[in-house]
Amino acid sequence: MKNLRVTLIGFLCLSSGTVSLAQEPVGSLNELLRDINGSLRLSVKEFNGTDLLSEQPFNKELLQTKTGNWSMQFKASPVSKHPGVMDVSTSFRLNSGVAKSSAVSVSFDFSKWNPENYVLVPASVYNGNRYRAIGNSYSPQYPKDMYYNPSVPLTISNNPRLSIESNKASLVELTTGNVATPALCFFSKKEQKGFVVLTEQMTRLGSSGLTITENAAKDSCSFSISAPAVRKMATGFGDFHISGDKAPDWNSGDEITLNFKVYVFNAANIPDLLKKFMQVRKALSGLNHPRNIIPMSKLFEVATNICKGNFVDVPAGSFYRPENNKNFQLGWVSGMMNTYPMLTLNDKKERDRVIAELDFVVNKLQGKSGYFYGGITAGGEIIPEKMSPDFKPIQAMVRKNADALLWLIKHMQLLKAQGYGKSVKPEWENATEKLAAAFVNTWNKDGEFGQYIVPETGEIAVYNSTAGAIVPAGLAMASDYFHNKEWMKVARDAAKFYYQRDVEKQGLTGGHCGDISQDADSESAFGFLESLMALYYYTGQKEWLNRAEVQAALGATWTFSYDPVFPPNSEIGKLKSNMAGAIWASIQNKHAAPGICTASGDYIFKLFRATGNPLYADLIRDIQHAHAEAVNMPGHLTTNNLIGSSMERIQLSDAEGKGSIGNFINTRNSWTETNGVLMALEIPGIYVNMNHKKLYVFDHVKAQVLSIDKSGITIQLKNETEYDASVSVLAETEKQARKPLSYTAFLRWPKVKVKTGGTIMIKVNPANGITML
Repeated sequence: MKNLRVTLIGFLCLSSGTVSLAQEPVGSLNELLRDINGSLRLSVKEFNGTDLLSEQPFNKELLQTKTGNWSMQFKASPVSKHPGVMDVSTSFRLNSGVAKSSAVSVSFDFSKWNPENYVLVPASVYNGNRYRAIGNSYSPQYPKDMYYNPSVPLTISNNPRLSIESNKASLVELTTGNVATPALCFFSKKEQKGFVVLTEQMTRLGSSGLTITENAAKDSCSFSISAPAVRKMATGFGDFHISGDKAPDWNSGDEITLNFKVYVFNAANIPDLLKKFMQVRKALSGLNHPRNIIPMSKLFEVATNICKGNFVDVPAGSFYRPENNKNFQLGWVSGMMNTYPMLTLNDKKERDRVIAELDFVVNKLQGKSGYFYGGITAGGEIIPEKMSPDFKPIQAMVRKNADALLWLIKHMQLLKAQGYGKSVKPEWENATEKLAAAFVNTWNKDGEFGQYIVPETGEIAVYNSTAGAIVPAGLAMASDYFHNKEWMKVARDAAKFYYQRDVEKQGLTGGHCGDISQDADSESAFGFLESLMALYYYTGQKEWLNRAEVQAALGATWTFSYDPVFPPNSEIGKLKSNMAGAIWASIQNKHAAPGICTASGDYIFKLFRATGNPLYADLIRDIQHAHAEAVNMPGHLTTNNLIGSSMERIQLSDAEGKGSIGNFINTRNSWTETNGVLMALEIPGIYVNMNHKKLYVFDHVKAQVLSIDKSGITIQLKNETEYDASVSVLAETEKQARKPLSYTAFLRWPKVKVKTGGTIMIKVNPANGITML
């Protein structure tokens, strides 16, 4: 302990049960936290089961309890050239004695707290989850007051949350297994400051605890990180259950170290916090290590083979099954989305099947108002959605209708780009026009799109949420396709509305999934990014690009920023899968999944291309590689189902029980297979910036620049996977990159073949294309 006073930045001083750093030079953690009325508390907690018996804070480097003698070593050092950032390490050691059922904790205590502060825990808590909550189960039924009520408050499922009631204290208990990035964050509008603390997933004691405690007066709040997590209740899918957590017994010599990065920074608004988070979310965990295991071309092959085998002719009509039964579900989980890559096969049989499905959709599912019903049984009976028994008209998801508008136009664009424009039927165009007009009528009448609508009448049945996140994209595309300027104006106005109400003011988007309430979710976050990039594509206005950068940052909060450690005997653990890039579903459905539901995320690539910011390239590369880790292939079994199949569970949390952590489910989900095929289709395997002579690799190959001369760039490609690869290459100048990328640009990307274990060299020149060497 002789060197402790050299490394310690201030002793810890006890005052009224709170410990704060002593006055030290500017740049110490004490000074940093003072800007946000913060102080530090380091303590040892003793439990009886999950009941807290005592908390004993350190006020110096030593702590004497009734049964043992502890020491604490605290180090905090500024990060060079980055003011407002500190690397922090805190080591706790039991020098002598014993400590039964104990945990150690580092708490950031904030006085002068304001309940209007925006609180973020990535993939788990948005705006403190400080909203009305209903039910005590998965996808609870809506109460009567949520129907036909324009004033309905945003309503979530029974999730961990800060209270909306006055004079009621709050306790949010999570583990690092509940989050996409182990972090606790907030933004203070009053102080114009943001705070982010990053920590590690686990210590040798297991996953760490993340706890937020707010007093009844709501004027003080604590963010605590403990080793290990000891929660009274664990959160499930819209409910809670006894956690089963257990604090360990400590013996003499036992030691634990908690590492952090702490950021305090100027922030004018919630978007500033989101953008800061995206910049730093990997700062503590470091670079990811995506594995090259299945080329995108092979993934495309095996997944489209599954889709080929899933075409059915039933009394309702003819279509590719979107799920494992013969009922049809429009949009959301891949109905009339899995058809799109089938068109690109340029195979007459599959093209005819796609045409049959489009006929089926427009003839069987469109209501009188122009809106579509959300699903139909194999026998031809319309499937109602989220209906109360008190309200009889059949409802449908707004999100599914937004998907229908966007994908109808994408199909017609693709057929025309392929030279099959004569296959586009007037009935499809008429149905698409009616749907676009229905959205415009709703906007003009209600000033929003709602969450559920009545296809027969066009009425909004349930208001609020960001369920219409993709509508602006669909309307922008429809405006261009049908040459209707009014629709573009509505697209712009609606996008501004969602951005201001949901992103700027609440720091969340939600209500996009059919199995949640109006909970914050990743699908609306990425879906709204689709809309913002569509508006940039059609208008060329940078304001949409600026908003898209904020929205991408919000999407990043839902995405694993690091490779989490799974139990070694779990299915994911045995495969040693690196899951950075898996995307959490919603604050209700506490699991990650392989990819975006349901899209390629090509808009993230387009954002990278337009800005040159490699963080966006990293994001979409991570998403693609995490998806590949979940694909069932020989020697890499995940679903134990069809070759090329995948499913929606990448489970790090114990929401479904501790035994579920790291285990896949023996099933398949069409939507995860569809988004994988779309990624293989709409994202280039390699992107080359000719001006900077840089390349970025998205596919599962290795590539490096060998030489540069007047004739172009010579690149070496190496395929270390077990499968032959056909790699698409997009090479362009910065001038070319300034023009937004069209929706069918992938049809023009050249491909190069690299056999398994093979190495090839190519010369890239935008003027002359790709030359094999």
